[in-house]
Amino acid sequence: MGLIKQTPAEGVRGDTRTSARDCPSLCKQLLAAEPEVRRWAARDLVDCPDCSEALVEALQVEPDASVREVMLTSITRIGDGTAVNGLVACLRSEDAGLRNEAIEAMKQLPDAVAPIMLGLLMDEDSDVRIFAVNILESLRHPLVENWLLQVIDVDDHVNVCGTAVDLLGEVGGAASLESLLRLKVRFADEPYIQYAADLAIKRIQEN
Repeated sequence: MGLIKQTPAEGVRGDTRTSARDCPSLCKQLLAAEPEVRRWAARDLVDCPDCSEALVEALQVEPDASVREVMLTSITRIGDGTAVNGLVACLRSEDAGLRNEAIEAMKQLPDAVAPIMLGLLMDEDSDVRIFAVNILESLRHPLVENWLLQVIDVDDHVNVCGTAVDLLGEVGGAASLESLLRLKVRFADEPYIQYAADLAIKRIQEN
């Protein structure tokens, strides 16, 4: 899914727009019956940052994958606080496809996501914490390793820690070794944690 790389002309084919193009009208068109109208509205709303709330609300009920992709592209390009909060709300959706799309979109917004990352990693929902680690996988931010170390130092959920250890094996450095050893002690009875931590330590020491 090319969220950022699309040019404004991509994602919709042929200019067949006939409806009003002012921002309030575009917001209303997000709920039109015709997918093409919704797709054009989502595309053009990228120039209406004040309408990001309308975009994220429409995203959560949009059934058409192609319209959803354009919505996500516009939301990512706007990238304001409302847009990011809307993507976070998608992480709690029952729709696995929408959750995955939100994760991919958030990976494109390191500066906007960084201020809320600690909150996501401490969320009461362990699934959201795992999704947050998944976002870190491609989030180009200098604090990624520090955030992962905090997870394996304090999180009590084995699956959350396991996900973080897997990623630390790819991005971690020497500073991760002590935390990985402590994690092995904390989860001494969890075979996967023992295996994953040993593998991460080996990879770090070889690099």
